[in-house]
Amino acid sequence: MSKLSQPQRVFELLKQSPLKKFKAREIAEGIVTLFPEDYVEKRQNPRFNTDEDLIRQVFTEIGAIKNSIIKLSPFIHVQDKPRPRVYWYDPNHQAEHSESFANEELTSTENIEDAEITTPLIKSGNLSEHDLYPILIEFLKLELGLYCLRIDEKRSKNSRGQNGNQWLHPDIVAMQPLDKHWHELVKSCVKHGSGQNVRLWSFEVKKELNSSNIRSSFFQAVSNSSWANEGYLVATSISTNEVEEELRMLSALHGIGVILLTPENPTESEILLPAKRKQEPDWQTINRILKENSDFEHFIDLVANYFQTGRTYQENWNK
Repeated sequence: MSKLSQPQRVFELLKQSPLKKFKAREIAEGIVTLFPEDYVEKRQNPRFNTDEDLIRQVFTEIGAIKNSIIKLSPFIHVQDKPRPRVYWYDPNHQAEHSESFANEELTSTENIEDAEITTPLIKSGNLSEHDLYPILIEFLKLELGLYCLRIDEKRSKNSRGQNGNQWLHPDIVAMQPLDKHWHELVKSCVKHGSGQNVRLWSFEVKKELNSSNIRSSFFQAVSNSSWANEGYLVATSISTNEVEEELRMLSALHGIGVILLTPENPTESEILLPAKRKQEPDWQTINRILKENSDFEHFIDLVANYFQTGRTYQENWNK
């Protein structure tokens, strides 16, 4: 017997409990329990350290396959508002799904526009391109504090033949020692951990996201969370489908995730849109925030302590 698809597994779960309303997380837990053999291979993925990691992944996938779920039966109902979204099976009533469902799953294409910076030609004198290199280096050293080197293409191997290294080398390279004036706590983080053995998260919280505050709230989260590996905008409600569509578009473009918080039962809160994870924290921004805020300094002190000792102390966290 062939495996059921994930939408089919959801359908079977709903059909077994008619009229019972399921949140996405409850569906994820239910289908993993109901069809354990279908998730054995997936659980072996090294990304999932625990069963909870697997549940979270399936939970995230439920929203993405909503259209596929409701197409399986006219008796599957979905209620989007108020959040969180719920699903149920009613054998006595057909659902009236709007056409908007067909267009709800958005795909994004990042358009990267490279802005060219052009410099007027120097007309005075007979300076060659090579004559300009030391002038540029002097400017970079004095004005920007950079440590520069000239890259001489003549010193390169030409193992790939003529033009094999064309456009491979820049003329000048430079190093900017960002930590030269950094706080010792930030230097400690970078020196001992290089930001690799922890992830730093940031959250901007709003009571409600609506048409009046959606863009200002989102870009506040972009600004406040630019330093973190993962940044989230958190709200207890999203007023309309249009606001949610706006969130999806902005999240795809800027990488900020969205969490829908359920205050009366926090475990039923929903990661509506996962953040786009950055490989490295922005230590320069972290250093700036640390200098401005003593609570943030304390946070980085604890991070630095973890880098140094590998230990956490319960009394220092979650308060």
